[in-house]
Amino acid sequence: MQVAPGIAVGPEDEAPWMREAVLEAGASETTLPEAEALIWYGRPEQLAPLLDSAPKLRWVQLPAAGIEDYLPLMGPAIETWTAAKGVYADPCAEHALGLTIAGFRHFEAAARTRTWRKGPGKTLFDARAVIVGGGGIAQSLIRLLKPFRVHVTVVRRQPEATPGADRTVSSKQLMETLGDADLLVLAAPLTTETELMVGEPQLRAMKHDAWLVNVARGRLVNTDDLVRALREHWIGGAGLDVTDPEPLPDGHTLWQLDNCIITSHTANPPNLDRDLFRKRIIENVRRFIDGERLLGLVDRAAGY
Repeated sequence: MQVAPGIAVGPEDEAPWMREAVLEAGASETTLPEAEALIWYGRPEQLAPLLDSAPKLRWVQLPAAGIEDYLPLMGPAIETWTAAKGVYADPCAEHALGLTIAGFRHFEAAARTRTWRKGPGKTLFDARAVIVGGGGIAQSLIRLLKPFRVHVTVVRRQPEATPGADRTVSSKQLMETLGDADLLVLAAPLTTETELMVGEPQLRAMKHDAWLVNVARGRLVNTDDLVRALREHWIGGAGLDVTDPEPLPDGHTLWQLDNCIITSHTANPPNLDRDLFRKRIIENVRRFIDGERLLGLVDRAAGY
């Protein structure tokens, strides 16, 4: 009879619901010193001091899709790390679609006005979109855009075909895609290659009425350049779920601009987060027990 591996969960204030998921998947819970795996739902600085007390760990499940803050913890002692890649893809893609429509139709400016007004707007139907990143968010967003007949170009590190996209190009070709794009969506991980990938050259290459939507990481965009682009109307506007710095300080210029929509990193609402992550826990624990390939494996060299 196969003995279920011992799995620890943490931090302690989040333990009850994760413990239930581990048990539902068929594993047993144990203490960190005896655990072969750890399911984690806390911050990197909370996790760091615990790893030395877990000599038997073979696998750590992280709660975030973007793992740049966890990379310094990934030494050779622990064989396998998994991120929450794809776990939050659908709500994040839905959020990106909402920011796009709100931006194209100037909902933010309309909501702020206190007088009857009419102004120009863009339609998403038959628009051209560039999505940076080929993972779960991008693929979910492509499906959402199809009813609008959007022509989608995906930009990713390796130009392998992306399901549903009209074409896929490498990250080196980003500038070539921007000139006729109505929409640029950032859905890529933050790595040394993608940090500050959008700045003055990219923003000036975009159409004057194009919108930038960022549901990935704030550091993908040079904030000073974006502020100038919005003020001087190089582009139509920006829908930002993430910013740099984050949280965005009160009084920051971005809060003041009518052509900027900020949603305070809520593309994956907290009330949905646990249920989505719980499903990934159950599936990956089951796979761990059966010796199957885990979902969301981290590529430490690539940084995601």
